[in-house]
Amino acid sequence: MSSQEPTWVDVCEVADIPWRGSRVLKTEAGCVALFRTTDDAVYAAEDRCPHKNGPISQGIVHGTSVTCPLHNMVFDLVSGDALGPDQGRINTLQARVESGRVLLDLGKLGREA
Repeated sequence: MSSQEPTWVDVCEVADIPWRGSRVLKTEAGCVALFRTTDDAVYAAEDRCPHKNGPISQGIVHGTSVTCPLHNMVFDLVSGDALGPDQGRINTLQARVESGRVLLDLGKLGREA
């Protein structure tokens, strides 16, 4: 298997993630924040903001974005890029939902994209 192929891991049910909220998944490579949007889409990112390494999982989910609780920096959950005048990014991971279960590609965890 090449390093480009996804390493899908079943991690939880969609219902385990609060609606318009997050849940933290602890792994050997670090913590992952799982975010659930209004339309039940699920996104994942390493649980740290690039500004002060704060817990991005404690941020406010709105649309497909999350706002850092420490300094209001807003990140796009799809790309990981900061929105507005801020610069930086969070390291996102691929997530998908199958039969109500959340699967993550943990292959990039702990590495910058």
